[in-house]
Parts: sequence; structure tokens; C-alpha cells
Amino acid sequence: MDPTATREIGQTGVEVTTLGFGGGALKFPRPGYSDDDAAAALEAAWAAGVRYYDTAPFYGRGISEQRLGRFLGGRCSTGGDGEPFVLSTKVGRLIRPARAAQRPAARTGIGDLATWEVHHDYSRDGVLRSLEDSIQRMGVSAVDVLLVHDLDLVHLAPQARMDAHTADLLRSGWAALQDLKAQGVIRAVGFGINEIGLVPHWLDLFDPDLFLVAGPYTLMEQGGLAELDRCAERGVGVVIGQVFASGILTTGPVAGATYYYREAAADERERARRLQEVCAGFGVPLAAAAVQFPLHHPAVAAVIPGVKDAAEAASCLEAFRHDVPAGLWTALREQGLLVPGAPVPA
Repeated sequence: MDPTATREIGQTGVEVTTLGFGGGALKFPRPGYSDDDAAAALEAAWAAGVRYYDTAPFYGRGISEQRLGRFLGGRCSTGGDGEPFVLSTKVGRLIRPARAAQRPAARTGIGDLATWEVHHDYSRDGVLRSLEDSIQRMGVSAVDVLLVHDLDLVHLAPQARMDAHTADLLRSGWAALQDLKAQGVIRAVGFGINEIGLVPHWLDLFDPDLFLVAGPYTLMEQGGLAELDRCAERGVGVVIGQVFASGILTTGPVAGATYYYREAAADERERARRLQEVCAGFGVPLAAAAVQFPLHHPAVAAVIPGVKDAAEAASCLEAFRHDVPAGLWTALREQGLLVPGAPVPA
């Protein structure tokens, strides 16, 4: 596939490259990972023609936005004639320094876990403050897409807490997003979710332009097919994150392989082994089939793998460009490794 090819997100008029850049991998504050590593990953993607970048305040408590903004800001120009790109970030969490951090002796840089705290806020004020903070952190004058981030029980249990935040969004937060779109401040609004079952819930309560789904529609599992089909029927766009399921679809079933940020279970490793075996029979790396598979669904506009350095970016680009014959998808379906109805080339 061509990383410079573009598709429209739903019916928004927003055209994105089918291969995007997931900024979650830029969050690392750990020793051995630097701003230079992040910049090298971004430079490799940009040089290949990638022009869609996603981030969030929560990623590294501001670090991802800061690193991404520093890079993209250099691609803008004061006269507005820089090369176009699409930028999305998220709302729902405000990143603030703890009170103790106001004392000079306690000052820390952005992202420090000890002093930079996360405050959930899905209200109108929270949405507007979040966008303003993101623009300031990134140092760019505009954001194209805003996504309501992680409004789910994984992050907001118990149910009563999630219901309270949903009520805030219903009462004023969603209207703020619609106002920003109507005013031309942003171009599209939607949800960034981890639980595919929330798609019909939010479709019934709101009128989103798109969903960014961090799994579970991947080569490993297609449990969200019905939800993606409904998005296609409604003209709602979909962007797929976590196409490699946090690791196992790049490494294969090696010892210690991870599946959604935990060690893969025996049955999951066996499924990955079978997928890898079929791919190998066609001379296709497992990662190539994984990164290309979701794009065959008509609702999906882009995939946004997270890469943290130049080497990972190069590997991802190689996988995306690798030719995948139609016979591979047929073989996967015949062996029961794709659910019936999952769209693939004829």
C-alpha cells in the first residue's frame, strides 16, 4: 500500500493519509529514550509522506503533545503556506501540576508522574480548557479533529462515575465540541475508545463524525465487525489504532510476546502462530498483513500505528508497502482465522 494515499474520514471532508502516526509511543520519559528518538520517528514518517498525526494530553501527561508539536511546528510557516497535515488530539482529561509543584523546590518538567496530575472533565469548560492547553503545548495554531477520550469503564469505573462524566458530556461538553466545529475552529469530532461495544451506545446518544478505535478490529480478532458495519451505514468514519495489538502482530508468538499490554496467553500465541504460518506461505511478514487488514473495511479511513524511533518507523513503513496477494486473505478465511464477512480484497 502507498502511505501517501488519502481517504476521507466519514463524511467530514477531512482527507487523511491511510497510514497515520499514533503519538502514544512518543510519551516515554524513561532513560534511554530522548526527544531526538521521537523526532527521528516523526521525520521518517514525514519523509515517507505520512500527513496524519494523532496525540492526546494523557500520553505522557503532555510529553507526546509537546514532542509532536515541536516537530509539526517546524513544518508550519508564519505565512500559512507550509505543507498541509491533519492533526487530532483529545479532550476529557486536563493535565495540571499538583499544588506542591508550585513551590520552586518542587518544580518538575512536564510529564513528571509525581507532580503532574490527571483530572477528568467532560464538561464545556473542560473541553474548552483542554483544547486551549493542547494548542499551547503543541505550539500550533489549530487542531483538525477533537476526540472524546476514554469515556469507558476501563478508565472511569465504577458505573456511577462513568455515568456522571457522560452526563457532563451530554449536558454541555458535546455542545461545546459542536460549537467549535460550527465556528470552524475544528473540522470533526468523535470518540477515542477501547471498547468496541461503546460504538452503538455513542451513536445513539450523539452524532459523531468518527471513532478512533484502539483495537479490537485487528488481524487477531474481528469482534467489532458489526459495529464497523454500522458506522459504514451511518457514514461515520473509523480510524484504527493498535493494529499490532501492542506487539504480538509484529513479533509473532515469541516468548514474552505482548497482547494489549500484557503477556499473551497460550491460545493467543497459538492464534498468532497460525496467522504467521499462513502469511509465511505467501511470503508476507505478519506485520504487513496486520497493518493493512483493517483498511479493507469501507468505514476505515486510516490506521495509526505507534512508533517510537526511526527503526520502528522504517519497519512499519516497510510492512505497509509490502505487497499482500489476495490469496492470503482467502487462505486466512478458509482456515477460520478471519470472521465471516470481514471485508478483504476479492
